[in-house]
Amino acid sequence: MAPPIAVETPLQDDIRQMVAKLNAYLTPLSPPEFQFQLTVEQMAGADATVFVARDDDGTAIAMGSLKVHDEKTGEVKRMFCEPHFRGRGIGRAILTAIEARARDVGLQRLVLETGATPGFEPAWALYERGGFSVCPAVLDYPDSEFSRFYEKSL
Repeated sequence: MAPPIAVETPLQDDIRQMVAKLNAYLTPLSPPEFQFQLTVEQMAGADATVFVARDDDGTAIAMGSLKVHDEKTGEVKRMFCEPHFRGRGIGRAILTAIEARARDVGLQRLVLETGATPGFEPAWALYERGGFSVCPAVLDYPDSEFSRFYEKSL
């Protein structure tokens, strides 16, 4: 069973550390110009909601965020789970929380951009199991061989 998921500010040391780990993982997988990473300061904006899972000791072990673009469209951003906690349904629980929030605020569509190179297979599986479908480029992302785009109608 996945731990509880809570809305938290990303402006915490442990969330900053998790974002740094995510960035370190992503950096070698795609050229810098095709990496679209929100900073914790951007994640703390009024248009974003950050969801965090913590273990029994209170340590942050996973995160994800919803960025609202307009009255109809939200974007899944910054999904990450500590490697030794993967495979326990935590990513799916965070994705479910993001979707629930999107529905609560009246969004009609969730989209996301992820990498299209080796190393992103677990992300593809998570999104596809969550009901997302591959789609053409979304929002203002460039269409390239380094990005894969997903969407889900709510």
